[in-house]
Amino acid sequence: MSAISNDWLEPLSSEFKEPYYKKLYETVVKEYSTHQIFPPSDDIFNAFNYTPLSNVKVVIIGQDPYHNTGQAHGLCFSVKPDVDIPPSLVNIYKELHDDLGCYIPDNGYLKKWADQGVLMLNSVLTVRAHQANSHQGIGWEKFTDAAIRILNSQDRPIVYMLWGRPAQDKASQVDNPKHLLLKAPHPSPLSAYRGFFGCRHFSKCNEFLQANGIEPIDWQIENKK
Repeated sequence: MSAISNDWLEPLSSEFKEPYYKKLYETVVKEYSTHQIFPPSDDIFNAFNYTPLSNVKVVIIGQDPYHNTGQAHGLCFSVKPDVDIPPSLVNIYKELHDDLGCYIPDNGYLKKWADQGVLMLNSVLTVRAHQANSHQGIGWEKFTDAAIRILNSQDRPIVYMLWGRPAQDKASQVDNPKHLLLKAPHPSPLSAYRGFFGCRHFSKCNEFLQANGIEPIDWQIENKK
């Protein structure tokens, strides 16, 4: 497993000493040695490594990594540049187009968001190939809960974009009055029409950031070709 080496390390370090994390670590190492697991082990903590704690402006919470070959690289909803854009991300792009006028790009690589301070965190950080939710309950939820508590303790404005029940349950522990919770149905084709489309979370997020003197996010993902 890769390591966390930036300013997330100190506040998360107590988790690494917990009994649940020792068991989680052993389980994950065994899984990688006996099954095909996504993302690649060096990418497990990319959400933290790409978006230092001190840079976090926005939090997007996903469920678990994409489980088809070559998709997951450690950021929720994002895929590597040459991979087909998954249906949920297609709908995120549609909402971005309707909300902010962003054109629909030819790729689903969202690292640009992470580089600007969007923490793109799955609740569970690994998955068996072609088996959604297969690593649910092995301990990742406790670890990512700790990350949410750390964010909640930050004395500055942060926006949470919570799509679907699991993400909204995750942020039930966010009670910092400086933080903004935006809630909508999940962008998957099964639920996007129940209120994700038209939620205008991207413009609401930027309005909140600007009102607090913070540089807004440039949400436009550029074409690769």
